[in-house]
Amino acid sequence: MNTLILACGALAREIGAVIAANRLDHLTLHCLPASLHNRPERIPAAVREALAKFRPSHDRIFLAYADCGTGGALDRLLEEEAIERLPGAHCYAFFTGVEEFEAHGDADMRSFFLTDFLARQFDTLVIEGLGIDRHPELRDMYFGNYERVVYLAQTQDPNLDAAAEAAAARLGLAYARRQTGYGDLATHIAAL
Repeated sequence: MNTLILACGALAREIGAVIAANRLDHLTLHCLPASLHNRPERIPAAVREALAKFRPSHDRIFLAYADCGTGGALDRLLEEEAIERLPGAHCYAFFTGVEEFEAHGDADMRSFFLTDFLARQFDTLVIEGLGIDRHPELRDMYFGNYERVVYLAQTQDPNLDAAAEAAAARLGLAYARRQTGYGDLATHIAAL
């Protein structure tokens, strides 16, 4: 079966690693821009457009997105299109494991999460993407209610650890690190 994984660009490396490790040669990966997360209301339309483009050439399409801030709009689209997606409200949940992430709920309520991708792209997506580079006063508006940055590490990479710690310092927040690996992402991709 010719299966397309239509994914968030923030997951490209991780999905590629799972595909390679499991020798899933029947899977094709196409990613939408990770920058859609700064405007989640645009995700369903971008997914709809990609589904129209790729459906004729693939037997099956799997969406490697969580809800990602669409307020259920993505799930309504996927129900119409009979497409499955990754579990959870966001990638932080499926990297951690949805049940484990939900168990941390209250303790993590005032945490800003980073993944490997976000640690790598922090300046581009957070500082520049949210305009903090041009308007430093926005930092406190966006992050004033947070207490810490929690880095959910998919890999063991000292450079990413340092980048995540520097991101916390730049936001003026405490820092914590949790090793998650690929979590539910790996399970769902491997099952395809």
